[in-house]
Amino acid sequence: MNIQWLCELIKESAKRELLPRFRQVASRRKTDGSLVTESDLAVQQHIKESLLAEYPQIPLLGEEMSGDEQLGILRHAPTGYWCLDPLDGTSNYVAGMPCFAISLAYILDGEVSIGIIYDPLRDECFHALAGEGAWLNGERLQLTSSVSGLDECLAMIDFKRLAPKLASRLATEPPYRSQRSIGSVALDWCWLAAGRVELYLHGGAKLWDYAAGSLIHREAGGALKLTGGHVSLPAEGPLGLRPRMAIAAANESLLRDWLGWLEQFD
Repeated sequence: MNIQWLCELIKESAKRELLPRFRQVASRRKTDGSLVTESDLAVQQHIKESLLAEYPQIPLLGEEMSGDEQLGILRHAPTGYWCLDPLDGTSNYVAGMPCFAISLAYILDGEVSIGIIYDPLRDECFHALAGEGAWLNGERLQLTSSVSGLDECLAMIDFKRLAPKLASRLATEPPYRSQRSIGSVALDWCWLAAGRVELYLHGGAKLWDYAAGSLIHREAGGALKLTGGHVSLPAEGPLGLRPRMAIAAANESLLRDWLGWLEQFD
């Protein structure tokens, strides 16, 4: 596949559909309580049409599709499928906060082989190819954190989807040095892969939230575990629509320590 063409498609979609509406678009609530805007729908439609013209045999699973459509693609996609979040960080986008992105992955046989995430306000395009590496604007990403313990780490934590007991302990007695939450799961993964934070925790990430970003982080040399929602469960096999707990760190040693700390709340 033409990775350069795919990156340019994502960039062009953001500049055409997202940036002109930033800070001035109306939103509505979906049945799950999350927001959707005209921009989400316009980006999804533009990317869907462009991919279909270039790769007509590969269907697209988008966040803004119905659940039945999404399940149909998962069950009947022998040539693989695209997985798109047309606007990750919609609440930020509506409020005028500068943390949002487009995320696209290509998934074949339950494995992510391509991941692309574009942050249009910073003009940062992250991409990864399975087994080949990860890049930020063409520069190779390679995590080389010198942090040796949890107490030295900066963590990216999404508190909203965590169990109350765990969230309370993280708020009052965290094992890490400091914590951030920027409201965009796609950018969480990218900033982790770029070495801007060392630890990550999200209690209920969906397929389009983690597909591209987890590949970028892994190919940058990071470590991660996706579970069925409880720390002790092994990672699932084929990717599906069920939300999963995402736990990650800059390296395997930190991930072991992070998992060990989290297991007391399982």
